[in-house]
Formats: sequence, structure tokens, C-alpha cells
Amino acid sequence: MDKNCAVVLGLSIFLVASCTQETTGEKVEAKLNELQRTATKEVHRIEEAVCTGSEAECLAKKEKNRTEETAETVKDKVSELKNKMDN
Repeated sequence: MDKNCAVVLGLSIFLVASCTQETTGEKVEAKLNELQRTATKEVHRIEEAVCTGSEAECLAKKEKNRTEETAETVKDKVSELKNKMDN
């Protein structure tokens, strides 16, 4: 997915999300998802900082980490949006 698609998707999610409501359980789930993403991101940054492979291997790992983080964020936001739309 190129950056333009990601930006459009992100903006769409936030615009629609601002028009809906979540239950308390869904808010807790969203907060837990955010905490998990933050923890994953920090672990990835540490792994990248101590990478001992070649420059290409380290860059490949970094790219893999960013892709994983983006996919997880999109998955969580879609789930949150679905929860809001169900109410």
C-alpha cells in the first residue's frame, strides 16, 4: 500500500470514527490495542538499534517492522470503527 492510500484510509477512519460512539468495553479494548502497539514499536526500535547484521539486513528488518506496525494499526482502527458503527 503506498503512502497516499494509507493517508486516505487513515483520514477516512478518523472522520467516520468521530461521528460514532463506543461502549466502555470497546474503549478499554482500543486503549489496550494502543498500548500493545506502543510496546511493539518500542521493542522494534530496540531491535533495530542493536542490529548486528549487514546494513541491508538491518534495513530489511526495519522495513519489516514498519510494515508490521502499520498493518497492526490499520487492523485495530478497522476493528474500532466496526465497533463504533455497530452501536
